[in-house]
Amino acid sequence: MFAAYFDCPGGPENLYMKEVMKPNPGEGEVLMKVSASALNRADLLQRRGKYPPPKGASDILGLEAAGSVAGLGPGCSGRWRIGDAVMALLPGGGQAQFVTVPEGLLMPIPKDMTFIQAAAIPEAWLTAFQLLHFVGKVQEGERVLIHAGASGVGMAAIQLVRLAKAIPIVTAGTQEKLEATANAGVAAGFNYKNEDFGEKVLEFTQGSGVDIILDCVGASHWEKNLNCLSTDGRWIIYGLLSGGEVHGDLLARLISKRASIHTSLLRSRDKEYKERLVRAFTEEVLPHFSGEASPRLQPLVDSVYPLHAIAEAHRAMEENRNIGKVVIEIPVCGKKGPPQ
Repeated sequence: MFAAYFDCPGGPENLYMKEVMKPNPGEGEVLMKVSASALNRADLLQRRGKYPPPKGASDILGLEAAGSVAGLGPGCSGRWRIGDAVMALLPGGGQAQFVTVPEGLLMPIPKDMTFIQAAAIPEAWLTAFQLLHFVGKVQEGERVLIHAGASGVGMAAIQLVRLAKAIPIVTAGTQEKLEATANAGVAAGFNYKNEDFGEKVLEFTQGSGVDIILDCVGASHWEKNLNCLSTDGRWIIYGLLSGGEVHGDLLARLISKRASIHTSLLRSRDKEYKERLVRAFTEEVLPHFSGEASPRLQPLVDSVYPLHAIAEAHRAMEENRNIGKVVIEIPVCGKKGPPQ
């Protein structure tokens, strides 16, 4: 089979489409024929040598995939059948023509949704759902500040906050991205490059601040985050795009508000945790992707690249050009060379 690959850490130019051995499903695993995958920041970090896959995971890039069931390993429960349209959360291996998945990490693709759209769901939406509900315990009426609001996780979080009947507020770096978040339903959005979002959030909330912050940025935002975090607020850090080194009296300011810092990574969680997360998401959120649901949720696809153009897809994400998800279309199985 073909897969996205790199031989040594470095820039996007190191990526190429390599022919590798097709995996075989183990105990309780399903073999998925992949039609589409999607990029995540973790893929970029792994390519640079800064985020190795968890022990036992595939070293092929790709934390999510959509496609169809192509085989069943021993011990499968019978829930899935050959040909079922599915999407999956993965620790790696999604940017290949086939991938093996524990059956508990599969989800049915909602009716009338394409593989391209479905590939934009698992990692981003499960991350946002986990941060809001498993970690942040969001409640109706709470105010949630979402950094990188136009990212895949950001656009998912906006919709999930609204589904929880809470109030989404975002930051983003361009007017175009703020407009996209407005279309997704944010209550307010601020350009962190030319506005003091801490002061703007306080102004918008009439001095109360926000109850939850979803932060994938880190060091550069810490003072403004604390400025607009409410008393007893929860600051959830799940990425460090600007680094993790903080200079200043963070702890004194944190304790003065009785606030708490939570940190979270999804990729390194154990299988049981991920299965519990997938099950809760499937029951509580997935029905809202169907046409008759209200409110209806919608994955946002920014762009689609064929697998042989994986390097250009990485460049687009590294340059922060995307609004929503960058999706990778996987060539038809058995086809030799780049698709024409």
